[in-house]
Amino acid sequence: MVPPPDFSSLSSAEKDALILALLARVDALIAENAALRERLNLPPKTPGNSSTPPSQGHKASGESETKPKAKAHAGSHRPLHPNPTRRRDILADHCEHCRADVSAVPQTAVHAGACPRAGRRPDPGDRIEIPEIVPDVTRVTLHGGLCPCCRRRFRAAAPAGLAPGSPFGPNLRAFVLYLRFAQAIPFERLARLMSDLLGLEISEGALANMLEASGSAFARQTSLIRDRLLSGTILQSDETSARVGKKTWWTWVFHNGDSACFLIRPSRGKAVVGEFLGAMRPDFWVSDRLGAQMGWARTGHQACLAHLLRDVQYAIDAGDVSFAPGIKNLLKQAVAIGHRRDRLADTTLAVYAAKLEAKLDRLLQIEPANRQGHKLLRIIKKYRQNLFVFVTNRAVPPTNNGSEQALRPCVIFRKITNCFRSQWGAKLYADVRSVLETARRRGIPILQSIRLTLDERPLPLAT
Repeated sequence: MVPPPDFSSLSSAEKDALILALLARVDALIAENAALRERLNLPPKTPGNSSTPPSQGHKASGESETKPKAKAHAGSHRPLHPNPTRRRDILADHCEHCRADVSAVPQTAVHAGACPRAGRRPDPGDRIEIPEIVPDVTRVTLHGGLCPCCRRRFRAAAPAGLAPGSPFGPNLRAFVLYLRFAQAIPFERLARLMSDLLGLEISEGALANMLEASGSAFARQTSLIRDRLLSGTILQSDETSARVGKKTWWTWVFHNGDSACFLIRPSRGKAVVGEFLGAMRPDFWVSDRLGAQMGWARTGHQACLAHLLRDVQYAIDAGDVSFAPGIKNLLKQAVAIGHRRDRLADTTLAVYAAKLEAKLDRLLQIEPANRQGHKLLRIIKKYRQNLFVFVTNRAVPPTNNGSEQALRPCVIFRKITNCFRSQWGAKLYADVRSVLETARRRGIPILQSIRLTLDERPLPLAT
């Protein structure tokens, strides 16, 4: 037990100073305690009122409700394949009712498709099957001999496509790239899948070498995608975390329209955006309010209203009943106008933009009810010039949901594989993801886009 201090040796002035110091410390502790109690009264952060991801949100158990019987929908069936591999015309040899011989009776097609199940009417359909999956192995033997003219040894040249090097063909390489990066299959499971599904023994090291050798082709394709992306007037961007080695890096996406580029860098700062843009500056930019993504557009920057609406909802949950509800209604009204832009004239949009700004001016005169409301007020004042850029610019979206959707496969890949052991793996994934996302936007099948890239052919534009 610590003995109490001896105050008998202190002078009156020293005792007074000590008392004042203790009183100041008590006041500080009281203020700290009040702040902590205020924080305890704040609502929890959820996916509905903050940037907390949905995977970390708690879903309450709902009561089971007996739904009314739904109205029966119209029947449907799988359409017949336009180009079947083979056809079989089956003629009846006897009547199914009286067993009479009908082999000489003229017959017409009454059902096309697979044989019906017993007791059921024949529905149109094809009998679909896959062939036995076995590797197609071509062994190349080069012959040679002794030249009778120069008396030197000669050897046959390898045919095109079968030159010495990797034993794995382009279709197999494309399949491995698809499974690894589109389906997020780790190396160990991928090697086992190759053995179980194809009967092909490929080690994890051979799979890694196969992917690394494809890096230059995907880098060239990504460079073409970047050039097209930077030739436009609008860019959208976002980022999410990734693990490279034992450090946290960041996966960036820059996209718009039919093109998307991904970068994986150790920084979340402006240097990454500057590296991607070079000397180019777009007219419009769409992103959240991260400082690294602000200030790049020459004409206007649209802040994501979906992110802002969640911040507004948090202020409402925290008790601000004066300022935040009006802002919420204003932002939802603006988003609704954005959804109807295709049916509105330019003059109508200009009138709507003026009305939104006037209503915002009136809302900014309201005194918020609590600290969270004041924080929201400061945010609105700081970014008010970034709220309604989309209203009069039809190509600018009101939210950054497109970036969130583009990054979703990256998040799934991170959760399944724990990302990358090496920096070359991270770079390859960013380039492959650029090709796959661009192919999706242009309506190109994934395997076809991988083959085009390996063959060093550019991805065609959507028609």
